[in-house]
Amino acid sequence: MIVDMKNSLYRILCLLVMAASTTTILLAQTPYRTQTFGFEWRSLQVFVEDNPLAPPIITLGEANRIVISLDLLADDVTYLDYKIVHCDANWLPSQLSELEYIDGINYLNADDYAYSANTFAHYVNYRVTLPNENIQFTKSGNYVVLFKPEGSSDIVAQACFSVTERKVDVVAHATSRTDIGYNDRYQQVDVRVAHPYYSIQSPFNDLKVVVSQNGRRDNEVTTSRPLRTMSNEIYFEHNRDLIFDAGNEYRRFENVSVTYPGMNVVGYEYFEPYYHALLYTDYPRCNMSYIFDQTQHGRYVIRESNAEDSNLEADYMAVHFNLATDKIYGGNVYIDGELTNHIYNENSIMTYNEQTQQYENVLLLKQGSYNYMYVFVPDGATRATLNPTEGNYYETINEYVVKVYHRPPGARYDRLIGTTVCYSGK
Repeated sequence: MIVDMKNSLYRILCLLVMAASTTTILLAQTPYRTQTFGFEWRSLQVFVEDNPLAPPIITLGEANRIVISLDLLADDVTYLDYKIVHCDANWLPSQLSELEYIDGINYLNADDYAYSANTFAHYVNYRVTLPNENIQFTKSGNYVVLFKPEGSSDIVAQACFSVTERKVDVVAHATSRTDIGYNDRYQQVDVRVAHPYYSIQSPFNDLKVVVSQNGRRDNEVTTSRPLRTMSNEIYFEHNRDLIFDAGNEYRRFENVSVTYPGMNVVGYEYFEPYYHALLYTDYPRCNMSYIFDQTQHGRYVIRESNAEDSNLEADYMAVHFNLATDKIYGGNVYIDGELTNHIYNENSIMTYNEQTQQYENVLLLKQGSYNYMYVFVPDGATRATLNPTEGNYYETINEYVVKVYHRPPGARYDRLIGTTVCYSGK
C-alpha cells in the first residue's frame, strides 16, 4: 500500500511553483551542466545516436551525431529556439566567436516535436540531432546547447556534450592497486597519451587531462602534470589526484508497465494526475559485502513495455524512494544518477522522516529502466561521499571517461585531441 500519496503529490506541485520562480540570470557565470529549469521541463537526455548508453562524445568530421531529447509537461507546444555555445575544458564559454566553431546558422527552432499518446500525463517531446543540415561543427571541444522559449530570454534547458578529434591515442587503465592502498576502497586511473603524428611541444604546460567517474562532475579530476615523457608518449601515472573512491554498483529499478511491478517496485496506485510507484525500501550497503550487478553506470533508458514509440507513449510516474537508516548528521543525503543529472539540490535531496526513521523523496520520472544511488554531501562541501550510504568496494565496476585537451601558447580554445573510456575491474 502506498502511503501518503496525496501529500507527495502536494510536494510535487509545490516544487512546480518553486521551480517556476527560479531565476537563470547567473547561469553563464558558472560552468554549464546538463539540466532543466522549471518543473514542467523533464527527462532531458543527451546521447550518441544509436548508442544511448555511451558517453555523449562524437568525433569531428565523422558520421556520428548527438541526440537531445526533452519533454514539456503541457497540453500544447511551446515553440523553442536553441543556440550552441563552445566551451573550454572547464565548461565555461570559450574565446571563440560563433563563426569560428559553427558552419551554418546558430539560432534555430527546435521544430522536431510530437505529442504524447495514450498517457495520463500530457507532454510534448522535442528532439534535436547535431550536427544536422543547418549546423556543422568546425572545432573540437566542449559544447552546450541552450534552449529558450521563442521570444524569451529564459533558458529552460542546457544540454552538454563533447566533440573530439583523433589526433592522439589515449590509453587508460583503472586499478585497485593504488598508491594509497591495495585492493581496498580506492581505484586509481593511469593514462598514456601517444602522439607520433601530432606535435605537442610542451606537454608539461599545454595539456589538460580530465577524468570523470560515471558521469559525475562533483569528483571530476583535472590534471596537467604528467609523470614523464618518452619519445612520442606522455604518461600520467602514480598521480594521487587520479585516485577515486571505488563506490558501489548502482541500484536499479524498472517501471516499464503499470500492469505488473517491475524490478525493485512494490506496486502502483493512481492518484490524479499521476501513477505512483513505490520502490522497495533501501538500506545502507556500507557494512555489507560487495555484490556484483550489471548496471548502466548511472544512466537511464526510457521504455514502456507495450509501446511502439516509448518516447511518446511512456507515462510519467511519481516514484517514491526510501532509505531506512538512522539520521546522518553533518550533511545531507541525495539521489545520484542521470535521473537527477548528478546535481545535488532541492530536487534530489532526501528528507528524513522521524516517524518512519528513513530518508524519503519523490521524483516525477518517465517510465523506463533507471540507475540510482544515495550519496552524502557534508555541510559546506561540494563533493559527495558514499561512505555512510553505499560504501566503497574496490571490486566495483566504474566507467571512467578520459579527455585530453591541448592548448599551446597563443591558442584561444581547448582543443579536444583525444578521448577514451575504461572500466575498473575489466
